[in-house]
Amino acid sequence: MNSTYVSHGTFLNFEDSGTGLPVVFLHPTPLDHDYWRPLTAELADVRAICPDFRGHGASELGAGLPLSLFSRVPDAPVLTMSQLASDVIELLDHLEIEQAIFVGCSIGGYVLLELWRAAPQRMRGLAFICSKPQPDVEANLRKRAATITQVRNGGSDAIFDGITETLIGATARHSRPEIITELRARMTLTPQALVAVQAGLATRPDSLPTVPTITAPVLAIAGREDPGVTVEDMAAFHAAPGGCESHLLPTAGHFAAYEQPHAVAELLLPWLRKFRTT
Repeated sequence: MNSTYVSHGTFLNFEDSGTGLPVVFLHPTPLDHDYWRPLTAELADVRAICPDFRGHGASELGAGLPLSLFSRVPDAPVLTMSQLASDVIELLDHLEIEQAIFVGCSIGGYVLLELWRAAPQRMRGLAFICSKPQPDVEANLRKRAATITQVRNGGSDAIFDGITETLIGATARHSRPEIITELRARMTLTPQALVAVQAGLATRPDSLPTVPTITAPVLAIAGREDPGVTVEDMAAFHAAPGGCESHLLPTAGHFAAYEQPHAVAELLLPWLRKFRTT
């Protein structure tokens, strides 16, 4: 069931379906909560809570985003990881959920790390899919600044097309070419939102020091065909004292949970069962 709630004066969308163990799924950008649909269909006895980040899907971007945080584009509005994490906490309060399991892909994982810093008591477990704790390196910062310039020159569609060409794994593109059209159709960010997201990603904090503070269980799933997040990047999660179970999907790209929902479900379900017995 789709519904809305208000966070800091902004109307945000979410889907709440199923019954059982509450699990919050945080999608990658520039997609929306529908990214998780093939995976959640494979999960039994799970209450799947799938919000649209602000500026994504049916959620408003909201006003008053901070400026001057991204020094390379100082006039860019910035959608910070702390803002996104605060929105998720507001959703938990709205649903009267004290604790949940969290699953995040890409930017969704960055928000999980911010959530751990802000409200670790709300998190029973953290599952990262194609996400990493490292900040942007110099090459990424240059690319994000160039992307913002391209967006402002009317190039949003070309950016979305490029994402489908590079981040969807080669195996999925060749074996199921319709996935390109399906995911491209969910990339509906406005130019302002796209700029704010790029600036937010560029200014996200280094979360490597956070990993050794994560006392909750961690699951890390990497895709070998992911050009942006490597299995070596995700190995950093093994520093979590709560324990880290890690897996590699040899033929998955950055959008692994959509590309191979059954394979991801087979890894996620046994991990989730641990929380039903505690």
